[in-house]
Amino acid sequence: MSFLSRIMVLKSRGHFSTGARGASPRKAGANFEGIRKRKAQQARNRVGIVIFGFAALYCVIGGRMVYYAMSEPQTTSSIPPADRLMASRPDIVDRNGALLATDIRTVSLFAEPHKIVDADEVIEKLSTVLHDLDIKGTYAKLSSKSRFQWLKRQLTPKQQSQILALGIPGIGFRPEKRRFYPGGPTAAHIVGYVNIDNRGVSGMERYIDSQGLADLAAVGMTSNQPLEPVKLSIDVRVQAIVRDVVASSIDKYKSIGGGAVVIDVHTGEILGMASAPDFDPNDPNANGPEGWMNRMTNSTFEMGSTFKSFTIAMGLDEKKITLGDSIDARFPIRMGGYTVKDFHGKGRFLSVPEVFQYSSNIGTAKIADAVGIPDHKAFLTKLGLLTRMKTELPEIATPSSPREWKKINQVTISFGHGVSTTPLQTAVAGAALVNGGVLHPPTFLPRTEEQATEFATQVMNPSSSKDMRYLFEWNGSRGSGRNARVEGFDVGGKTGTADKVVNGRYAHDKNFNAFLAAFPMSNPRYVVLSFSDEPKTDKGNGAALAATSAAPMVKEIIARSAPILGVQPSFGENGSALLVSY
Repeated sequence: MSFLSRIMVLKSRGHFSTGARGASPRKAGANFEGIRKRKAQQARNRVGIVIFGFAALYCVIGGRMVYYAMSEPQTTSSIPPADRLMASRPDIVDRNGALLATDIRTVSLFAEPHKIVDADEVIEKLSTVLHDLDIKGTYAKLSSKSRFQWLKRQLTPKQQSQILALGIPGIGFRPEKRRFYPGGPTAAHIVGYVNIDNRGVSGMERYIDSQGLADLAAVGMTSNQPLEPVKLSIDVRVQAIVRDVVASSIDKYKSIGGGAVVIDVHTGEILGMASAPDFDPNDPNANGPEGWMNRMTNSTFEMGSTFKSFTIAMGLDEKKITLGDSIDARFPIRMGGYTVKDFHGKGRFLSVPEVFQYSSNIGTAKIADAVGIPDHKAFLTKLGLLTRMKTELPEIATPSSPREWKKINQVTISFGHGVSTTPLQTAVAGAALVNGGVLHPPTFLPRTEEQATEFATQVMNPSSSKDMRYLFEWNGSRGSGRNARVEGFDVGGKTGTADKVVNGRYAHDKNFNAFLAAFPMSNPRYVVLSFSDEPKTDKGNGAALAATSAAPMVKEIIARSAPILGVQPSFGENGSALLVSY
């Protein structure tokens, strides 16, 4: 028998022997039923495992969804959340409701680099619309492994339409709000401007953020709903005049800077203020940082002979002099190696009005000496000339003065050298000289006379203020203030021509010229201060004086703005003449 045949026989025997040991058909059926139950149980176990697996998976997904819903959104410094991109800022308007700043809707262009196929092609197409596109920087963004990159912020509707027509995959637009300033540079240093993310950088824009808007934005509580407008104290008509005069003075006098302000003497409200060079808040970087400096509030200068107004007011208020007194101004004063002399010396005794009219350094120094150093310093501090001014604008410089006043310091400070203040401080203190001796902190927000009394401080006797009004009127009609005189508006004031300090020495060919004025002097309502930094004569061959540079600026401002401010002209004796013939 072959090997294969033997194997087949053995398998056959084994089969039949197994069947024989199966005992009976009943037992065979029972075995079959047990196998079926085991298989059914295994199937149920497998279905249970699958159900449990799916339940666990859904629990994990649900848990993650709850976690993401309750966690803070992840942002980067360059990609603000959508609600912040569309968050509103309040409009800024002038005292009459004229719009100075508002939000407009715009879009910004972004890219998803992981969807970009050919970065060079995208840049080539975008360059046909965005001519100022940074090619190198854009290529780096498009080639990165990030999933979001800003390409261009705040596009115009035309640019958006043109880019959409290019049909570039992997780029898109996100809605934003952009700040728009209808007046351009008219009130640039007052209103200020915002950055690319619509956050205040300077001026009243920054002030608004400091009042809580920035904090609300930081915690996501701002929205795109319109906010109540912020009304300023300025009158945009007066502001436009002041800015025009200041800007023109730079060209006219070839100066490096200029400024002017108009203040309500009874409330401290700023009706108009300008500093030049300035900038356009719609594009603050267009002319570089040169125009960002607000010289009216954020620069300090030696104000020159305008300070003689405060020295003489101090002498009157301290009862050291009266308007009828005379001061010996015959001889120069020699002190500590320095000689104090008069620019327009008369070589004789001068009455107090003549000391003011002829701007006598000798006479002013003797008045200060009669008062004494402690009281002199206290008086200037009381007028706010030696401390940092408090107002809404963030850009406020701190005055500088000697740490310890010696006799020579007092003498030079009496006529405006040796102490530096901001022009706005000088104007605010000047208002106190003519309004009855009340110091009103300056404000860029509307304020009634009743509200102003809450912040007012009586710094002089009313009688001393009355004497100062007489001196302002005297100098306006007979002295250096004649170039600021406007027919019918009774302008008075004091000029100040100060040599600038260059490399630690006074330069006689570089002046800082200012004019402090008030009108109408019969009942002052407004103070106007102007200045010209390093003006030249009309021939360009030397430094111009305040009487020929700063005073004419005040004259033009008053002539153009007085009717707008509601000041009625008065002609003839006691205003009896209604018309004047030219």
